[in-house]
Amino acid sequence: MNATRTEIAKTIDHTLLKAVATGQDIIKLCQEAKEYGFASVCVNPTFVSLAAEQLKDSGIMVCTVVGFPLGCTTTATKVEETREAVNNGAQEIDMVINLGALKEGNDDLVCQDIAAVVKAAQEANPSTAVKVIIETCYLTHEEKILACQLAKTAGAHFVKTSTGFGTGGATIEDVALMREVVGPAMGVKASGGIKTSADVLALLKAGANRIGASAGVKIMKELS
Repeated sequence: MNATRTEIAKTIDHTLLKAVATGQDIIKLCQEAKEYGFASVCVNPTFVSLAAEQLKDSGIMVCTVVGFPLGCTTTATKVEETREAVNNGAQEIDMVINLGALKEGNDDLVCQDIAAVVKAAQEANPSTAVKVIIETCYLTHEEKILACQLAKTAGAHFVKTSTGFGTGGATIEDVALMREVVGPAMGVKASGGIKTSADVLALLKAGANRIGASAGVKIMKELS
């Protein structure tokens, strides 16, 4: 992995999804994103408008989460969350799949749930990307493969390892598997427990092309 520091920064979604985050925390997050040239900030839906205002004309995207962190809201709720988020300025949507449906073999529900979010996002703004969080820590090898296949079938733009709120985060093995399943044209986002520049470099080498991390500033300082 011979990417430059600037290129690595462009793979990072600078993330703050804590329940106790304040508006001032989000403003600081956006300032850091501009300073280091991150791909996006990833914030909870309540802060999308604020982040969009802070990042206007910066070239840095606003990413938000839908059905987060459990994936257990109804499709209609996920669709409405998505529409509102995009209308408020989100350019990327990170949605959690219906894990229970996947576990019980209801592939149609999982696929329809993702497809409905993709449709809502693109109706609100055709350039919106949808990332599908499959929460790998709860899945078997076969379920990870299936989840990636369903996300691809449903028209999503990325598959993503984790919410960061489960029992585990991104691993080299999961990222490599996800890349193998979705092929070269679809995005793979590694997130959850990524704390160091060594983590980032290893995950990019394994096949990720986006990194979700709350430790983005620390990572960039290590790279310098």
